[in-house]
Amino acid sequence: MTKTNLDALIVKEQSGFFWAEVADGTVYMCRLRGRLMEAAQSSDIAAIGDRVQISIVENDESGEKGVIEAVEERRSVLSRSARTVGNRGGGDALREHVIIANADTIFFVLAAAQPAPKLHLLDRMLVAGEKSEIEELVIVVNKIDIEDPTIIKEQFAPYQAMGYTVLHTSAKDGRGVDALRELLRGKISAFTGLSGVGKTSLLNNLQPDLGRQVKQVSAYHQEGVHTTRDSALIKLPEDIYGAGTYLADTPGMRYLNIYDVEPEELDGYFRDIAAYVDRCKFNNCRHSKDDRGCAVRQAAQDGAISKSRYKSYMKLRLELEDSLTALYG
Repeated sequence: MTKTNLDALIVKEQSGFFWAEVADGTVYMCRLRGRLMEAAQSSDIAAIGDRVQISIVENDESGEKGVIEAVEERRSVLSRSARTVGNRGGGDALREHVIIANADTIFFVLAAAQPAPKLHLLDRMLVAGEKSEIEELVIVVNKIDIEDPTIIKEQFAPYQAMGYTVLHTSAKDGRGVDALRELLRGKISAFTGLSGVGKTSLLNNLQPDLGRQVKQVSAYHQEGVHTTRDSALIKLPEDIYGAGTYLADTPGMRYLNIYDVEPEELDGYFRDIAAYVDRCKFNNCRHSKDDRGCAVRQAAQDGAISKSRYKSYMKLRLELEDSLTALYG
């Protein structure tokens, strides 16, 4: 007998199929119902982390199979912009690619050294995190065993001052791993970081062989075109992390193109810059060197906003403006 309207969590996505886990832990391989497939042409109607209702249509030697009947409203969504191909996108040049839905926390992993932290990329990812409405954005500074603590403190002081959680870790000697483990407990979380920052080693500190598991399910590449991808939530052991703890790697962030942020809105996603916007003389201030009476530029000159953050803002704003010009003229 077919079971309908079972609540489930999408834990894996691959080539148009979705694996949905129900309350008893059973995972069903599902396709979207026809009306949802049509809606999926313009956006990712379903993604890992989505809460859905499914109907079970088959349960035999080939495995448990179902159909996604409905997708619940998302409370957060981490997205990137992807160029459309073929019939996708509903006629728009860009479409939304959902990296993960309903995440509680996203961890941005950098190395304190070897390689040196790329703060402009961190700033870009933080904009996406602010846009996503994910509750907690955590900056993980790994490899603290090979850098002067004073240098680390100085580099990341502006982020702590803005209210971001900055966690110092060492995959080599285990410092900070327990604190990281506590932040994961009972949540849906996403990790992202460039190669070489020690993310795999850090994951293995959290759970033996976790780095390999993550690597196996993060083998998709998105460079401006929406293509077939594999992505998954890894369920962490309940006896260690408590019920409902899932972790996803988010390699799509490495090629992040900000989605649905207009150039004039960008300053609102920089916490430190947003605090000065209302003090600018003109409402349409770009905060560039040509804008007289700009409180943001003055704050950067006075050191109230770090020069690195100001440069990141201007670089990303120009990129957004250039993208709009290239797409729409």
